[in-house]
Amino acid sequence: MIFLCYPKCSTCVKARKWLDEQKVPYTLRDIKEDKPTLQELTAWHSQSGLPLKKFFNTSGLLYRSLELKNKLPFMDNTEMLSLLATDGMLVKRPILIGEDFVLVGFSEGEWSAKLLP
Repeated sequence: MIFLCYPKCSTCVKARKWLDEQKVPYTLRDIKEDKPTLQELTAWHSQSGLPLKKFFNTSGLLYRSLELKNKLPFMDNTEMLSLLATDGMLVKRPILIGEDFVLVGFSEGEWSAKLLP
C-alpha cells in the first residue's frame, strides 16, 4: 500500500499513527515532495468511486488563494485533474492506495472496515 501524506499535517500524523498501531504495512510518500501525476490521479479517482471534488484539499491555503471554491463548479474532470497534478498541496490527504481501493482523507471507521479483519 502507498500512504500519501504531508508530514506536517495533523490528520496525516494521526492516520500514520493508526496504521502503525494496527501494524498495517505501507510505503510512505510525501505528497508535497513527490506529487501525484495526472495518470495516478486519474486512476485513483476512477478506482475510488468518489466525486473528483473530494480529492481537493478544500481547507488548504493554495485552494483558497486560487479561489477554487468559485472555479471548480465550472471546470470539467480533465481540467480538475490537470490542476490537481500541478501541486501536491491541492490534493486532500492522507490518501491510502491499495490493490483494490483508494481511501481519501482519514476516517478511522472507514479505514478499519477496509483494512482490518
